[in-house]
Amino acid sequence: MAIQVHLDEILKQRGMTSKELCRKIGITEANLSILRSGKAKGIRFGTVNRICYYLQCDVGDILKFDGNLEEDEENA
Repeated sequence: MAIQVHLDEILKQRGMTSKELCRKIGITEANLSILRSGKAKGIRFGTVNRICYYLQCDVGDILKFDGNLEEDEENA
């Protein structure tokens, strides 16, 4: 995956559980789990905004680009 999710590290640094974050940002634990695992195909900016607000972090702290181009399976 060209975009890597580092949400677990930030949660640990902030001393917050994923369940607590879900409650604050208003998404299900299942959806947060998909995001944390790196299997999400997309995320709404509003969700990213809420994550960054409650974790007091920057987008670049949780989402990293690995320098590779990932081809869409639909276009392959």
